[in-house]
Amino acid sequence: MGMSKTSPWGLRWRSSTIFIIATVGTSLFTDLFLFGLIIPLLPFILRDRLNIGPDQIQIHVSGLLAAYAAASLIFSLVAGIIADLGSSRKLSFLAGLIALLIATIMLFLGQSVTVITLARVLQGASAAVVWTVGLALLLDTVGPDDLGKTMGSIFSFISGGQLVAPAVGGILYQKTGYTGVFALAASILVVDIAMRFLLIEKSSAAEYKNEDEDNSGGTPEPPIEESTSDANEEEDSLLWKKEEENYKIVPSGHRLIKTFPVLSCLGNHRLLTTIFLTVIQASTLSSFDATIPTVALEYFNVDSFQASLLFVATVVPCIILGPLAGWMVDRYGTKPIAVFGYGSLVPALLLLRLVQPGGTQQMIRYGIILALCGVGLSFIGPPGMVEASFIMKRYHEANPGLFGEQGPYAQLYALTSMAFSLGMTIGPILSGLVKQHIGYGNMNTVIAG
Repeated sequence: MGMSKTSPWGLRWRSSTIFIIATVGTSLFTDLFLFGLIIPLLPFILRDRLNIGPDQIQIHVSGLLAAYAAASLIFSLVAGIIADLGSSRKLSFLAGLIALLIATIMLFLGQSVTVITLARVLQGASAAVVWTVGLALLLDTVGPDDLGKTMGSIFSFISGGQLVAPAVGGILYQKTGYTGVFALAASILVVDIAMRFLLIEKSSAAEYKNEDEDNSGGTPEPPIEESTSDANEEEDSLLWKKEEENYKIVPSGHRLIKTFPVLSCLGNHRLLTTIFLTVIQASTLSSFDATIPTVALEYFNVDSFQASLLFVATVVPCIILGPLAGWMVDRYGTKPIAVFGYGSLVPALLLLRLVQPGGTQQMIRYGIILALCGVGLSFIGPPGMVEASFIMKRYHEANPGLFGEQGPYAQLYALTSMAFSLGMTIGPILSGLVKQHIGYGNMNTVIAG
């Protein structure tokens, strides 16, 4: 039997795994691209467009980054609840796009700190939706077993946005001003809009298919799993039943936990450790965002393009090593990869004490050390998300019906997004204040500790 008469145009490819992964990847790319497009330019926008004094630029940059992160923190919870309660994740995905579109217009047309701050708040709200709903949609599509390598490949792709955006934004700002930068942002958004509208979730696509379509009109394939010996199956079943008891949840009458049942899993020390490391990861990343542009301006007195090139040094390792990190997580587990990532990041942060004000030689030294930091950053992302997804899969299997039809994954990613946003809020404020009071080198020693 074929498709039903009411099937939408292009149902097969619009609901295919490849297209869904590409759409989620493009959305994350767009979010990071627009983020990377504006971050290196913030000191110059504050100075040239808003006439902020040099002694106030670092505080304002940190504040704008914190506004973005605080909005993402607040809206992550809302996005997770709506995405899991609704029958479709696509509508939430599109809502995030509208917020990003409005934020982009405000960001490039705003003539006051207030308008720029509101634009950053909307950008943060959009990021909360994109990352929470997008990652949940990704897990719905590929499953937990392939999540590590899929995320590794996607992070490699979206890191390209981080790599290209600062350099391109710096060139366009220098040559064309805000007009060229806004035109590029609008073009990227058009592609994102098209792909999000075309996407059809697999759960929605299944409604258009006849029951016997999965058999393709032929004889069903024999179930390979059932060829396993009964003795092994019984042994595995007993082991899982014993482990399942560790993931059983006693139903709670508390309204918040009923609305957001993933909170009842926070007694798991592995999940709490993952959330804590997410905060650490985000605060470290955001400290780079807050200080690299100002260090470039203060230490090397460079223009917007040269300042943006320093971001390239941290992102290139992520593009090269991202897929490898994801593959290694799937192959060797999360713990050894996370230990390697953080273990290599600490000495790289300490090496930043060697950077001093100066000319080209000092700037090259800065770029090399930032690249070493990028190696560590490549390996600290995938382990946390995969570990959290594995834990929630266990809770979902041990407590059928507790998390609703969609499962707990959008709520989980809302929780991790909140943790990430908390780190993104803490990082710029802490790094900005510490840098201003005890210097850039000592600031990185604090972060490394």
